[in-house]
Amino acid sequence: MPLLAGNPALVILPASPPFLNAKPAVLLKDLPLDARPREKLLARGPAALSDAELLALLLRSGLPGKNALQMGQELLEKFGGVSGLLHTSANDLKTIKGLGPAKRAEIVAVLELARRALSEKLREKTLFDTPQSVRDYLQLQLGSRPHEIFAVLFLDSQHRLIVLEELFRGTLTQTSVYPREVVVRALALNAASVVLAHNHPSGTAKPSRADEMLTHTLKAALALVDVRVLDHFVVTSAEAVSMAELGLL
Repeated sequence: MPLLAGNPALVILPASPPFLNAKPAVLLKDLPLDARPREKLLARGPAALSDAELLALLLRSGLPGKNALQMGQELLEKFGGVSGLLHTSANDLKTIKGLGPAKRAEIVAVLELARRALSEKLREKTLFDTPQSVRDYLQLQLGSRPHEIFAVLFLDSQHRLIVLEELFRGTLTQTSVYPREVVVRALALNAASVVLAHNHPSGTAKPSRADEMLTHTLKAALALVDVRVLDHFVVTSAEAVSMAELGLL
């Protein structure tokens, strides 16, 4: 073993291998029993768990120095909470260290099930029997998009959802919407009425003057083919504002 020149009492030790410096994994099973997400859920129900704890149940395991609960919190912070996470793809999740293909697939599958559950609910019932479900559905679909999307919910004669279609995509500040294309889709789907919706990526849900003008233009165009515009929602990740409720329709 080499000695430091001029001082035989000092020994230069070889550097420790990287794995010796790694922190041991902090496992969920090492947490107090009442703090473990699975046991907490079984004892108190899913509503008792935080968003990070629910994600930890999906992740199951973490990394050296970072347990599944900490990874769940990292996901929420990275993507802007649950609403932001709902719009992530498997490719987006690759940026999180420790999420392999299996975990990414599971997370994306659960998020898609949430969207489909709300969609089914709206198809089975008259849309405005469940106004909060409409808001929740639109926030899931549009609320966290980084660019502006104009979408239309096409409804049958009983005000049940036929389909939601994203018809136009714009920049962060404006969207070009063509009334003729909205009318063509309404006729093709045999829709009796529609609900318009678009998001404001800025995070401000207040309808603009341009939003009002667009609504009235579409309302007039659709009236020519006997299709009613029931509402126009302005959507952010935090809320969905009804222009009908504001008296702007």
